[in-house]
Amino acid sequence: MSKDFFQHKADSYEQDSHRVDNVGNIANAIINHCPLSADMQLMDFGSGTGLLLERIAPHVAKITAVDVSESMNQQLLAKQDKLACALEMQAVNLEVADLAQRFDGIISSMTLHHIKDVDAMLTKFYQMLNEGGFIAIADLDSEDGSFHSDDTGVQHFGFDRASLAAQATNAGFSQVVVSDASVVQKPHGQYPVFLLSARR
Repeated sequence: MSKDFFQHKADSYEQDSHRVDNVGNIANAIINHCPLSADMQLMDFGSGTGLLLERIAPHVAKITAVDVSESMNQQLLAKQDKLACALEMQAVNLEVADLAQRFDGIISSMTLHHIKDVDAMLTKFYQMLNEGGFIAIADLDSEDGSFHSDDTGVQHFGFDRASLAAQATNAGFSQVVVSDASVVQKPHGQYPVFLLSARR
C-alpha cells in the first residue's frame, strides 16, 4: 500500500453519510465491547481522516494514528486540536515496517481488507500490545466484490467470521469474539460489518 489510493477521496471522504454512520456504529461497538479507560494508549490502524479515533478519543489518554495515506493524514491533522485525547501520527506501512511502541489496545475500521497477509498482521498486532491489551477490528463480512466500485488496493472481499477468529487465535489471542457491528447501506445492497475483539 505504498501508493496513496485515497488521494482522490480524502477531501470528500466524510461527506458520505453512510460511511460516517457506519464508523459511528463501529465506535459504539468498540466502546461497548472493549475495556477502555482514561489512562489507555491506543493505536488506530488505518486511521484515515480520524472518523473512528475522534469517537474513541474521549475514553482514552492517547491515540497513535497509523496510516500510509498522506492525503488522509492531512485531513486528520486539521482535526488535532479538537480531539479529546492526545494524538500522535505515524505515516508507517505496517506491512513492511515496525513501530517500537507498545499499546493497550489496537482499533481499526475497514482497513484489514486492504492487507494482503492478514496472519502476519495479526501476529504483529499481538506483538505490539501490552500484556492484557486488546484488539478491536471491524471489517466486512464476506461479499461478492460489489462493495467497492474500485477494487484498487483491495486484497479481500470481506472475511468469513469463523476463519478470521481462528486466525486471531493462531496469532496468540484469547477471548476472541466476533459480533455484529454495523450494516453499510449502498444503492445496490446491504453489507454487514463485524467487530473482532480479542485479548493478549
